[in-house]
Amino acid sequence: MEQIKYILTLALTCSFYFVYAQVARISGTVRDNEGKGVSHVTIQIKNSQLATMTDAQGHYQLTNVPYGDHVLFISSLELHAKELPLRAYQKSQHVNIRVEMRSKNDLEEVKVERNSTKKEMEIGGFAVAVVETKEAALRNLTTNELLDRTVGVRVRQNGGVGSQIEYNLNGMSGSTIGIFLDGIEVSTYGSSFNLNNIPPAMIERIEVYKGVLPSHLTGDYVGGAINVVMKKDVAQNNATVATSYGSFNTFNADASITLRDKKTGLSFRGSGFYTYTDNSYEMWGKFSKYTDRNGILTRDFRAKRFNDTYRSAGGRFEFGFTDVKWADQFFLGYNISDTYKEIPHGTTTAQPYVGRFSEYNAHVFSLNYNKRNLFVDGLTLNVNAVRSKRSTYVQDTVTTLYNWDGNPVVLHTDYMIENGLPPMTMKSPNGAQQGLPSITQVDRTITNVRSNLGYMILPGHRVSLNHKLEKTDRDDTNLLRPINKDLLILTGVTKNILSANYEAQTFNNKLKTNILIKYTANSTQQTNPNPTYNADGSYTLNPETKNTFSDNFGYGATISYNILPNLFLITSMENGKIMPSEEQMFGNLETNILPNLNLTPEKNINYNLGFRLANITFDQHRFSFYGSAFWRNGYDKITRQTVDSIVTDSDLDIQASAFVNLGRTQSRGVEAELIYVFDNKLNVMVNFSKFNALYKRQFDAAGRADDRYNLQIPNEPYFTVNANAQYRLDNVFQKRAIMNLYYNMGYVGHYDIAWHPSEGSLTPSQFAHDLGLSYRFPSGKLVASFDTKNIFNTALYDNFGVQKPGRAFYIKLNYTISKFL
Repeated sequence: MEQIKYILTLALTCSFYFVYAQVARISGTVRDNEGKGVSHVTIQIKNSQLATMTDAQGHYQLTNVPYGDHVLFISSLELHAKELPLRAYQKSQHVNIRVEMRSKNDLEEVKVERNSTKKEMEIGGFAVAVVETKEAALRNLTTNELLDRTVGVRVRQNGGVGSQIEYNLNGMSGSTIGIFLDGIEVSTYGSSFNLNNIPPAMIERIEVYKGVLPSHLTGDYVGGAINVVMKKDVAQNNATVATSYGSFNTFNADASITLRDKKTGLSFRGSGFYTYTDNSYEMWGKFSKYTDRNGILTRDFRAKRFNDTYRSAGGRFEFGFTDVKWADQFFLGYNISDTYKEIPHGTTTAQPYVGRFSEYNAHVFSLNYNKRNLFVDGLTLNVNAVRSKRSTYVQDTVTTLYNWDGNPVVLHTDYMIENGLPPMTMKSPNGAQQGLPSITQVDRTITNVRSNLGYMILPGHRVSLNHKLEKTDRDDTNLLRPINKDLLILTGVTKNILSANYEAQTFNNKLKTNILIKYTANSTQQTNPNPTYNADGSYTLNPETKNTFSDNFGYGATISYNILPNLFLITSMENGKIMPSEEQMFGNLETNILPNLNLTPEKNINYNLGFRLANITFDQHRFSFYGSAFWRNGYDKITRQTVDSIVTDSDLDIQASAFVNLGRTQSRGVEAELIYVFDNKLNVMVNFSKFNALYKRQFDAAGRADDRYNLQIPNEPYFTVNANAQYRLDNVFQKRAIMNLYYNMGYVGHYDIAWHPSEGSLTPSQFAHDLGLSYRFPSGKLVASFDTKNIFNTALYDNFGVQKPGRAFYIKLNYTISKFL
């Protein structure tokens, strides 16, 4: 009997333990009324210590939840707290939560308080700034204008809308920095779909990194990166359309739509844009010149630009599934874009062009897949694959030289008049506007695949393995002389990058660290048939193939430490090499870049140290401050070639140039940003960046002193200041209507475009001031805006002294339809 009692007691005890030892994993997403994920929401099992917080996308996960009936308590400063019943009787359960935000309309407030994604990124250890596009999408602002107002960023633009763009991050540019679209190099999409023409309305946010990059952007970059994150939320059906018109006959339109079936998760995202402009703005600055009948050059010649029409159209369509068991997101996408661009001048504005133009088109197919908790808890897979076919057509066959008044250059000197000689129309010495006559087509096939596999080995400790494959095949064809396929110049560039990251959050999440190692292998191949033509038209091939291969290791680390509740110390370092890009090595006709097959990899060692003071509040006042110092040492820096000095007017006549390797360079500087908010109505931001970028090679290979030693690297602005203010007025003209007033100021300090400073090479200091307003009608569906840019009509310059547009006016209408179907 005692044995039976013992056995029964043991069985009951084991049963009791078995039932109550079973635990569940509860996961899901917290969304607001508009279907957007909400971060920093606390999810707690009531009357227990089990709690967690949602991430930047609103995802959460509770582990070790005992089987049984519970109550979930959901709370946050930004939403109304609520309770939900929970029955935990399965090992893994998915529970999505819908919450009601305290602010019923995000547009009714100037929001500088924490944006979850923005804040989490900016305190994560990386030197990063996050640019939000919500307000900008309602105004006539381009993506590049938003970037140009960001601390430490200078967007170099050779003219108006659609002109050549180069990005400078505190002195780093070219192949040292990456320009990404959802983690894929934007060059994959071609010139017809880039930051020149993608409107802010299609963008969720822009991430600007300076120095070490996170694992999902690993590449052979050491200067940083700009990652444009396109809108992806398909939690609800939504459609928007916007159109604008302004100075220089500039017209813009964009539209987007998102659709999702809640039962199946089947989703569709579509967006498109159209841009047209004459770019017919006036030039009158020091680099604008005119040749009179005696062949004498006149500076500061006032004239309208011509032969500068730009037209671009594109669409992005994605079809797939969201929030299903086998994928958080799975999308197949197709991008199509087409651009026509007239080329008004070469590298500088010394000589205007007529009849030189380019056309681009691209067809891009993409696959995007990501899944959290793949097979096992904590394992995440992200795959982003793109295959594109790009085509570039450049025509240059006009032989006559032109002045900036739009007329041919005609010589009729006093000597010619006295001797009865007729006027002479000047012809190009080489037969075309820029060199020899040419009709060229360049076809590129690009494969770009980026994979990221991450695993949470312990709470707060994550490892990831990343691989990137990028392959470019390029065919150059001279259409003036149609040739057989065996006469094509074939170019191939292949890049493989393997990297590993270890991320840790320790000391109660106060210390965040990220350690990176990477291996890069690059190979290039160019085959030139080098035909020898015979008198009868036949030819003999003398093929010449040039192959290169290089590989290298790199490493880096970031640290963020939460010293005080609102004070974060942020530091990073990186050591790595950068291969020259396909464009830098093989040239690009439409952007006036000559080939240089002798370029060697560039090496950089970078250090960043900064701090961020976030959201200090006093009554109705709120402050945020960011400051950072950086020190960069470069070896064999890759940069556009420029002249030693500007002595005569002809020294400014730079029509095309190649990229070259410099010796050693060094850059040291600081940047800072202050944000102030009053009563959630006034928002003021001021930032500046100041650095020196010096040439540090003291002796050349032969031991001779280099006269450029310690000179500032030319054609790089090294002191910039930006300031902007926004003020909200409620119930203007109509109840529940909102008016926002905007002001923006940009300052660029003087800099030289030649190695040895002179009056002729000096680009003067420049101030630009912009004003704008937007009016949101009571329904919330219609927003109208008006913008005035460069209100004082100041002469503004950029790359190699090219003048940018003067005073301009724009009006824009935005209309949104939401929650349909």
